[in-house]
Amino acid sequence: MSAAGYEPRPATLFRLFNARYRGRSVSFQSASRWLGGRSIPEQDKLQVLAELFGVTPQALRFGESTTRVAEARAEWNRMGARERAVIDTYLALPARQRELVGELVKALAQADRKSTR
Repeated sequence: MSAAGYEPRPATLFRLFNARYRGRSVSFQSASRWLGGRSIPEQDKLQVLAELFGVTPQALRFGESTTRVAEARAEWNRMGARERAVIDTYLALPARQRELVGELVKALAQADRKSTR
């Protein structure tokens, strides 16, 4: 918050976040726990906070890191805008819904393998 020009106080975070978030408002206590490191916001809230403060959601969740995990660039480069939008939407889902989507994708892949045999 300081790097973005805001005083790191629960009241400030509470007002800024609720003015920007389109879901149900969070409490002052939630903002205080986030700042104190006693809880971690859900992914949709992390995305709003990241936009507010000009950082990545990963940096908020895991901290800044000087090392990066290598990713298979060829796979990501083949993806179009639609696939990236689907992945962004998936990442914004609550954990339980992401689990269900994962189970559905796995079942579809298994059914596809069986039908091509």
